[in-house]
Amino acid sequence: MLPLDTLQQAQHRISDTLLPTPLLLDHALSDQLGRRVWLKGELFQRTGSFKPRGGLNWVRSASREELSGGLGAVSAGNHALGLAWAAGQVGVPVTIVMPESASQFKVDGSRALGAEVILHGDINAAWELMHRLVEERGLTLVHPYDDERIIAGQGTVGLEILEQAPQASAILCPVGGGGLISGIGSAAAALRPDLAMIGVEPSGAASMAEAWTRGAAARLKAVDTCAKSLGAAIVGEHTYRICRETTQTLVQVDDAAIGRGMHHLLYQAKLAAEPGAAVGVAALLEEAVSLPPEGEVVVVITGGNMSREELEAFI
Repeated sequence: MLPLDTLQQAQHRISDTLLPTPLLLDHALSDQLGRRVWLKGELFQRTGSFKPRGGLNWVRSASREELSGGLGAVSAGNHALGLAWAAGQVGVPVTIVMPESASQFKVDGSRALGAEVILHGDINAAWELMHRLVEERGLTLVHPYDDERIIAGQGTVGLEILEQAPQASAILCPVGGGGLISGIGSAAAALRPDLAMIGVEPSGAASMAEAWTRGAAARLKAVDTCAKSLGAAIVGEHTYRICRETTQTLVQVDDAAIGRGMHHLLYQAKLAAEPGAAVGVAALLEEAVSLPPEGEVVVVITGGNMSREELEAFI
Protein backbone atom coordinates (compact mmCIF):
# COMPACT_ATOMS: atom_id res chain seq x y z
CA MET A 1 0.00 0.00 0.00
CA LEU A 2 1.09 3.62 -0.33
CA PRO A 3 2.78 5.09 2.76
CA LEU A 4 0.65 7.44 4.83
CA ASP A 5 3.08 10.32 4.38
CA THR A 6 2.72 10.01 0.59
CA LEU A 7 -1.04 10.51 0.92
CA GLN A 8 -0.57 13.38 3.35
CA GLN A 9 1.88 15.08 1.01
CA ALA A 10 -0.65 14.78 -1.79
CA GLN A 11 -3.31 16.30 0.43
CA HIS A 12 -1.03 19.22 1.27
CA ARG A 13 -0.12 19.63 -2.42
CA ILE A 14 -3.72 20.01 -3.63
CA SER A 15 -5.61 21.36 -0.61
CA ASP A 16 -5.22 25.04 -1.54
CA THR A 17 -7.25 24.41 -4.69
CA LEU A 18 -9.44 21.34 -4.13
CA LEU A 19 -11.61 21.62 -1.04
CA PRO A 20 -12.97 18.63 0.93
CA THR A 21 -16.29 17.27 -0.26
CA PRO A 22 -19.18 16.75 2.19
CA LEU A 23 -20.61 13.64 3.81
CA LEU A 24 -24.37 13.53 3.38
CA LEU A 25 -26.64 11.34 5.49
CA ASP A 26 -28.78 8.98 3.41
CA HIS A 27 -31.91 8.90 5.59
CA ALA A 28 -33.73 6.20 3.61
CA LEU A 29 -30.79 3.78 3.57
CA SER A 30 -30.03 4.53 7.21
CA ASP A 31 -33.60 3.63 8.16
CA GLN A 32 -33.44 0.47 6.05
CA LEU A 33 -30.16 -0.75 7.54
CA GLY A 34 -30.70 0.49 11.09
CA ARG A 35 -27.42 2.40 11.10
CA ARG A 36 -26.13 5.65 9.64
CA VAL A 37 -25.21 5.50 5.98
CA TRP A 38 -23.14 8.42 4.74
CA LEU A 39 -22.63 9.40 1.11
CA LYS A 40 -19.23 10.91 0.28
CA GLY A 41 -20.14 13.55 -2.29
CA GLU A 42 -17.31 13.44 -4.80
CA LEU A 43 -19.76 14.55 -7.49
CA PHE A 44 -19.38 18.02 -5.92
CA GLN A 45 -15.64 18.13 -6.61
CA ARG A 46 -14.18 20.23 -9.45
CA THR A 47 -15.20 18.84 -12.87
CA GLY A 48 -17.88 16.71 -11.19
CA SER A 49 -15.85 13.75 -9.89
CA PHE A 50 -12.92 12.74 -7.68
CA LYS A 51 -10.52 12.64 -10.63
CA PRO A 52 -8.99 16.15 -10.32
CA ARG A 53 -7.41 15.06 -7.04
CA GLY A 54 -5.08 12.62 -8.77
CA GLY A 55 -4.64 14.85 -11.80
CA LEU A 56 -3.61 17.89 -9.78
CA ASN A 57 -1.30 15.87 -7.56
CA TRP A 58 0.34 14.46 -10.70
CA VAL A 59 0.94 17.76 -12.49
CA ARG A 60 2.12 19.54 -9.34
CA SER A 61 4.66 16.80 -8.62
CA ALA A 62 5.78 16.37 -12.25
CA SER A 63 9.21 17.33 -13.51
CA ARG A 64 9.71 20.01 -16.15
CA GLU A 65 10.78 17.27 -18.57
CA GLU A 66 7.55 15.32 -18.01
CA LEU A 67 5.47 18.39 -18.78
CA SER A 68 7.50 19.77 -21.67
CA GLY A 69 6.05 17.65 -24.49
CA GLY A 70 2.45 17.72 -23.30
CA LEU A 71 0.42 15.02 -21.63
CA GLY A 72 -1.55 12.08 -23.00
CA ALA A 73 -4.23 9.90 -21.46
CA VAL A 74 -6.93 7.36 -22.18
CA SER A 75 -10.25 7.89 -20.47
CA ALA A 76 -13.93 7.02 -20.54
CA GLY A 77 -14.50 10.59 -19.43
CA ASN A 78 -13.88 11.61 -15.83
CA HIS A 79 -10.08 11.26 -15.97
CA ALA A 80 -10.17 13.32 -19.17
CA LEU A 81 -12.08 16.09 -17.42
CA GLY A 82 -9.94 15.98 -14.30
CA LEU A 83 -6.60 15.90 -16.10
CA ALA A 84 -7.62 18.57 -18.60
CA TRP A 85 -8.59 20.85 -15.74
CA ALA A 86 -5.43 20.08 -13.73
CA ALA A 87 -3.14 20.58 -16.72
CA GLY A 88 -4.87 23.86 -17.44
CA GLN A 89 -3.77 25.07 -14.01
CA VAL A 90 -0.14 24.89 -15.20
CA GLY A 91 -0.70 25.66 -18.89
CA VAL A 92 0.23 22.23 -20.25
CA PRO A 93 -1.54 20.78 -23.34
CA VAL A 94 -3.35 17.45 -23.07
CA THR A 95 -4.34 14.87 -25.69
CA ILE A 96 -7.05 12.42 -24.64
CA VAL A 97 -8.12 9.30 -26.54
CA MET A 98 -11.63 8.22 -25.59
CA PRO A 99 -13.62 5.23 -26.84
CA GLU A 100 -16.29 6.04 -29.40
CA SER A 101 -18.95 5.07 -26.87
CA ALA A 102 -17.80 7.77 -24.42
CA SER A 103 -20.33 10.18 -23.02
CA GLN A 104 -20.73 13.18 -25.31
CA PHE A 105 -21.21 15.26 -22.18
CA LYS A 106 -17.71 14.31 -21.03
CA VAL A 107 -16.22 14.70 -24.50
CA ASP A 108 -17.60 18.22 -24.81
CA GLY A 109 -16.54 19.09 -21.26
CA SER A 110 -12.97 17.93 -21.85
CA ARG A 111 -12.71 19.95 -25.04
CA ALA A 112 -14.11 23.00 -23.27
CA LEU A 113 -11.27 22.65 -20.75
CA GLY A 114 -8.73 22.77 -23.59
CA ALA A 115 -8.00 19.10 -24.21
CA GLU A 116 -7.59 17.61 -27.67
CA VAL A 117 -10.03 14.71 -27.65
CA ILE A 118 -9.78 11.85 -30.16
CA LEU A 119 -12.59 9.29 -30.31
CA HIS A 120 -11.31 5.87 -31.37
CA GLY A 121 -12.78 2.37 -31.18
CA ASP A 122 -13.38 0.63 -27.86
CA ILE A 123 -11.30 1.08 -24.72
CA ASN A 124 -8.68 -1.43 -25.90
CA ALA A 125 -8.32 0.28 -29.29
CA ALA A 126 -8.11 3.65 -27.54
CA TRP A 127 -5.12 2.42 -25.57
CA GLU A 128 -3.40 1.14 -28.70
CA LEU A 129 -3.76 4.54 -30.35
CA MET A 130 -2.51 6.41 -27.29
CA HIS A 131 0.65 4.31 -27.12
CA ARG A 132 1.33 5.24 -30.77
CA LEU A 133 0.74 8.93 -30.04
CA VAL A 134 3.14 8.83 -27.09
CA GLU A 135 5.85 7.61 -29.46
CA GLU A 136 4.96 9.93 -32.34
CA ARG A 137 4.35 13.14 -30.39
CA GLY A 138 6.61 12.71 -27.38
CA LEU A 139 3.70 12.89 -24.93
CA THR A 140 4.02 11.90 -21.30
CA LEU A 141 1.39 9.30 -20.48
CA VAL A 142 -0.67 10.00 -17.38
CA HIS A 143 -2.33 6.72 -16.58
CA PRO A 144 -5.89 7.10 -15.28
CA TYR A 145 -5.30 4.78 -12.34
CA ASP A 146 -2.06 2.75 -12.41
CA ASP A 147 0.27 5.54 -11.29
CA GLU A 148 1.29 6.09 -7.69
CA ARG A 149 0.91 9.88 -7.94
CA ILE A 150 -2.63 9.44 -9.25
CA ILE A 151 -3.43 6.89 -6.55
CA ALA A 152 -2.04 9.20 -3.84
CA GLY A 153 -4.23 12.05 -5.03
CA GLN A 154 -7.32 9.84 -4.99
CA GLY A 155 -6.29 8.65 -1.54
CA THR A 156 -7.05 12.10 -0.16
CA VAL A 157 -10.71 11.04 -0.37
CA GLY A 158 -9.87 8.41 2.23
CA LEU A 159 -8.11 10.86 4.52
CA GLU A 160 -11.21 13.07 4.45
CA ILE A 161 -13.58 10.18 5.13
CA LEU A 162 -11.61 8.99 8.14
CA GLU A 163 -11.70 12.50 9.61
CA GLN A 164 -15.36 13.12 8.79
CA ALA A 165 -16.72 9.71 9.88
CA PRO A 166 -14.72 8.47 12.87
CA GLN A 167 -17.47 5.94 13.72
CA ALA A 168 -17.40 4.29 10.28
CA SER A 169 -16.82 0.54 10.21
CA ALA A 170 -17.06 0.09 6.43
CA ILE A 171 -16.42 2.02 3.23
CA LEU A 172 -18.05 0.97 -0.04
CA CYS A 173 -16.08 2.17 -3.04
CA PRO A 174 -16.78 1.83 -6.77
CA VAL A 175 -14.03 -0.04 -8.66
CA GLY A 176 -13.03 0.49 -12.28
CA GLY A 177 -9.28 0.43 -12.76
CA GLY A 178 -8.74 0.48 -9.01
CA GLY A 179 -7.04 3.82 -8.41
CA LEU A 180 -9.62 5.20 -6.00
CA ILE A 181 -10.04 2.08 -3.87
CA SER A 182 -6.24 1.68 -3.73
CA GLY A 183 -5.84 5.22 -2.44
CA ILE A 184 -8.68 5.03 0.07
CA GLY A 185 -7.58 1.55 1.11
CA SER A 186 -4.05 2.77 1.77
CA ALA A 187 -5.40 5.53 4.02
CA ALA A 188 -7.69 3.15 5.89
CA ALA A 189 -5.01 0.49 6.34
CA ALA A 190 -2.65 3.05 7.84
CA LEU A 191 -5.12 4.83 10.12
CA ARG A 192 -8.01 2.38 10.66
CA PRO A 193 -6.88 -1.18 9.90
CA ASP A 194 -10.06 -2.53 11.53
CA LEU A 195 -12.25 -0.77 8.95
CA ALA A 196 -13.75 -2.94 6.18
CA MET A 197 -12.92 -1.82 2.63
CA ILE A 198 -15.54 -3.15 0.23
CA GLY A 199 -15.12 -2.76 -3.53
CA VAL A 200 -18.16 -2.71 -5.82
CA GLU A 201 -17.87 -3.42 -9.55
CA PRO A 202 -20.38 -3.61 -12.40
CA SER A 203 -20.84 -7.26 -13.31
CA GLY A 204 -20.17 -6.43 -16.96
CA ALA A 205 -16.75 -4.97 -16.18
CA ALA A 206 -15.48 -6.87 -13.15
CA SER A 207 -11.80 -6.48 -13.99
CA MET A 208 -10.61 -6.42 -10.38
CA ALA A 209 -12.46 -9.64 -9.58
CA GLU A 210 -10.86 -11.15 -12.68
CA ALA A 211 -7.44 -10.10 -11.38
CA TRP A 212 -8.15 -11.56 -7.95
CA THR A 213 -9.17 -14.85 -9.55
CA ARG A 214 -6.10 -15.05 -11.78
CA GLY A 215 -3.63 -13.68 -9.23
CA ALA A 216 -2.55 -10.82 -11.52
CA ALA A 217 -4.03 -8.10 -13.68
CA ALA A 218 -5.73 -9.72 -16.69
CA ARG A 219 -7.57 -8.07 -19.58
CA LEU A 220 -11.27 -8.75 -20.01
CA LYS A 221 -12.25 -9.87 -23.48
CA ALA A 222 -15.20 -7.48 -23.48
CA VAL A 223 -16.75 -4.77 -21.33
CA ASP A 224 -20.53 -4.39 -21.23
CA THR A 225 -21.98 -2.06 -18.61
CA CYS A 226 -24.02 1.10 -18.31
CA ALA A 227 -21.41 2.28 -15.79
CA LYS A 228 -18.95 3.54 -18.38
CA SER A 229 -16.77 5.31 -15.82
CA LEU A 230 -16.01 1.85 -14.36
CA GLY A 231 -15.42 0.19 -17.72
CA ALA A 232 -11.69 -0.52 -17.40
CA ALA A 233 -10.85 -3.70 -19.30
CA ILE A 234 -7.84 -4.35 -17.06
CA VAL A 235 -6.75 -3.11 -13.66
CA GLY A 236 -3.22 -1.91 -13.03
CA GLU A 237 -0.26 -3.71 -11.55
CA HIS A 238 -0.09 -1.15 -8.73
CA THR A 239 -3.83 -1.10 -8.16
CA TYR A 240 -4.17 -4.88 -8.18
CA ARG A 241 -1.41 -5.24 -5.61
CA ILE A 242 -2.67 -2.47 -3.32
CA CYS A 243 -6.33 -3.46 -3.62
CA ARG A 244 -5.54 -7.10 -2.88
CA GLU A 245 -3.68 -6.00 0.24
CA THR A 246 -6.16 -3.46 1.59
CA THR A 247 -9.64 -4.52 0.37
CA GLN A 248 -11.50 -7.22 2.26
CA THR A 249 -14.39 -7.88 -0.14
CA LEU A 250 -15.35 -7.41 -3.79
CA VAL A 251 -18.97 -7.61 -4.96
CA GLN A 252 -20.66 -7.06 -8.31
CA VAL A 253 -23.99 -5.49 -9.31
CA ASP A 254 -25.72 -5.69 -12.67
CA ASP A 255 -27.11 -2.86 -14.79
CA ALA A 256 -30.64 -3.26 -13.42
CA ALA A 257 -29.37 -2.87 -9.87
CA ILE A 258 -27.28 0.13 -10.89
CA GLY A 259 -30.40 1.72 -12.32
CA ARG A 260 -32.20 1.20 -9.02
CA GLY A 261 -29.23 2.73 -7.22
CA MET A 262 -29.38 5.81 -9.46
CA HIS A 263 -33.13 6.07 -8.91
CA HIS A 264 -32.60 5.94 -5.13
CA LEU A 265 -29.90 8.60 -5.23
CA LEU A 266 -32.01 10.87 -7.41
CA TYR A 267 -35.32 10.61 -5.58
CA GLN A 268 -34.28 9.74 -2.01
CA ALA A 269 -30.87 11.40 -1.59
CA LYS A 270 -31.54 14.15 -4.18
CA LEU A 271 -28.25 13.48 -5.94
CA ALA A 272 -27.87 13.29 -9.74
CA ALA A 273 -25.15 10.64 -9.69
CA GLU A 274 -23.87 8.93 -12.82
CA PRO A 275 -24.19 5.13 -13.15
CA GLY A 276 -20.68 4.32 -12.00
CA ALA A 277 -21.22 6.37 -8.85
CA ALA A 278 -24.34 4.41 -7.91
CA VAL A 279 -22.85 0.93 -7.57
CA GLY A 280 -22.20 1.17 -3.83
CA VAL A 281 -25.76 2.20 -3.09
CA ALA A 282 -26.95 -0.51 -5.48
CA ALA A 283 -25.02 -3.13 -3.50
CA LEU A 284 -26.69 -2.01 -0.28
CA LEU A 285 -30.17 -1.94 -1.81
CA GLU A 286 -29.65 -5.43 -3.27
CA GLU A 287 -28.22 -6.72 0.02
CA ALA A 288 -25.25 -7.93 -1.99
CA VAL A 289 -22.68 -7.23 0.70
CA SER A 290 -22.08 -8.41 4.25
CA LEU A 291 -21.37 -5.47 6.54
CA PRO A 292 -19.67 -5.44 9.94
CA PRO A 293 -22.27 -5.99 12.68
CA GLU A 294 -21.98 -2.44 14.00
CA GLY A 295 -20.78 1.00 12.98
CA GLU A 296 -21.58 3.56 10.35
CA VAL A 297 -21.22 2.97 6.62
CA VAL A 298 -19.71 5.35 4.06
CA VAL A 299 -20.51 4.99 0.35
CA VAL A 300 -18.35 6.93 -2.10
CA ILE A 301 -20.44 8.72 -4.75
CA THR A 302 -17.72 9.18 -7.30
CA GLY A 303 -19.22 11.53 -9.90
CA GLY A 304 -22.22 13.14 -11.52
CA ASN A 305 -21.20 13.81 -15.11
CA MET A 306 -23.95 12.91 -17.54
CA SER A 307 -26.16 14.59 -20.06
CA ARG A 308 -29.91 14.99 -19.84
CA GLU A 309 -30.31 12.18 -22.36
CA GLU A 310 -28.12 9.84 -20.32
CA LEU A 311 -30.06 10.62 -17.16
CA GLU A 312 -33.44 10.15 -18.82
CA ALA A 313 -32.66 6.52 -19.53
CA PHE A 314 -32.69 5.83 -15.78
CA ILE A 315 -35.68 7.93 -14.69
